[in-house]
Amino acid sequence: MVVNTELEDDEIDRIFHALAAATRRDILRRTIEREQSVSALARDYDMSFAAVQKHVAVLEAARLVVKRAEGRERLVRADPAMIARARALLDRFEALWRARVDRLDALLAEDESHDKPTEEGE
Repeated sequence: MVVNTELEDDEIDRIFHALAAATRRDILRRTIEREQSVSALARDYDMSFAAVQKHVAVLEAARLVVKRAEGRERLVRADPAMIARARALLDRFEALWRARVDRLDALLAEDESHDKPTEEGE
């Protein structure tokens, strides 16, 4: 199965917004390790249950996590497919940057070779 790695601008905005807060990054990390209830997540933060629910909602809007009901609990797990799509986006940015640095290195090397005196001119 081929995963579509192209993201729309609004999806990219939601992902970067979701990852902008340390608490949300920590929730994502924890839900990558294992599925957890919102209650279990909330116990480990110095904030209200409602605040943790809002953080989970931001991650869910960015589709970085999936929430499901099991009885009265709401379980949260990371969505590896969306994480892979976000990673692919960052990989493309890195490739663009590396290509730019490589072009700069080539230009600098070219300038250096023009500055060296030839054997005839010594």
